[in-house]
Amino acid sequence: MFRSVVAGAPVLFRNVLPKNAKNYATEAKFDIKPFKLHNLETGPATSAKITRDEAITYYKAMQLIRRLETSAGNLYKEKIVRGFCHLYSGQEACAVGMKAAMRSQDNIISAYRVHGWTNLMGVSLKGVLSELTGRQSGCARGKGGSMHMYAPNFYGGNGIVGAQVPLGAGVALACKYKGNNGVCLSLYGDGASNQGQVFEAYNMAYLWNLPCIFVCENNGYGMGTSASRSSCNTNYYQRGDVLPGIWVDGMDVIAVKLATDFAIDYVLKNGPLVMEVYTYRYSGHSMSDPGTSYRTRDEVQEVRQTRDPISSFKEKIISAGLVTADELKKIDAEIKKDVDEATVAAKNDTEIGLPELSTDVYANNLEGDIKGSIPNLWLKHSTLNKAVNL
Repeated sequence: MFRSVVAGAPVLFRNVLPKNAKNYATEAKFDIKPFKLHNLETGPATSAKITRDEAITYYKAMQLIRRLETSAGNLYKEKIVRGFCHLYSGQEACAVGMKAAMRSQDNIISAYRVHGWTNLMGVSLKGVLSELTGRQSGCARGKGGSMHMYAPNFYGGNGIVGAQVPLGAGVALACKYKGNNGVCLSLYGDGASNQGQVFEAYNMAYLWNLPCIFVCENNGYGMGTSASRSSCNTNYYQRGDVLPGIWVDGMDVIAVKLATDFAIDYVLKNGPLVMEVYTYRYSGHSMSDPGTSYRTRDEVQEVRQTRDPISSFKEKIISAGLVTADELKKIDAEIKKDVDEATVAAKNDTEIGLPELSTDVYANNLEGDIKGSIPNLWLKHSTLNKAVNL
């Protein structure tokens, strides 16, 4: 089980059976779309038994991310969110499936499409939305915004394309150094896949036998460029050369969970692995991109109708008798209420004062003051221990 956090305290999605529950299936078996393998003799299991509790957990987490992103998009349109804003809508099964497999000692680092990941890793809905709106209750006190969010075992939210990949290898090195049996999932998109530092990180991780899972979230487009126009080899799971690879349907939360289970076990025993999660984003690259100049509306609509990770999972678990449609409607209403309340709280929150702008820049500032952007203006550094809110 993993935790997600609503407007207040962490909520563990367990023991969700209603007191009067009758005639529910307690578990169901689901077959998975075959994985594609590279330099591997065996791969993940191709079927899984999912309990009722797990089904509700996955559904809640995906629906929460979808609703959170809807709110974030609306706040941007209202000009309450400033700067950049990259939505994860359509890719929910990737994050939820990976998080479901992660253990307490495991880590994740990603690019800037991470509002949902931030919540999954322990930051409340208010903490995410307040960060987006630049308010003091944000997870980075409103200083980071959409692209720079952090939580325990979550190393961001990074704005430099591909730079998180070698950083993820570094986190994996730290796990090996500390001997905590942890791994790092280092996430990047197909748009970052051709960065030289990605291949440098592959090479170093292999030579040092690091417990790193390099995850390419292939959503089909890097900004406004399709994968086929940017990469001569779009089989991203094969691009680690001697590193083994797995291709997984990133619109199937169960498949992603199984692939990540396998990957964690593999990298702990054998060293790094590349995993491609084949997914899709419904919005443009960012809120400033309508997303229709390089693809058709019909394409987006077809994916929504045939591959949507939430609706397809909903159909599976209802058909298997794990839940009823009425139960899920009630869950949807509760999630909408939680997100709406957190949105109002974020709007009503206040920004930090100017004196706090130069605080907590360093954990241990050895130089004293901080050089400013104006000649001869040096900012006073102080420590409030408020760099991150949870």
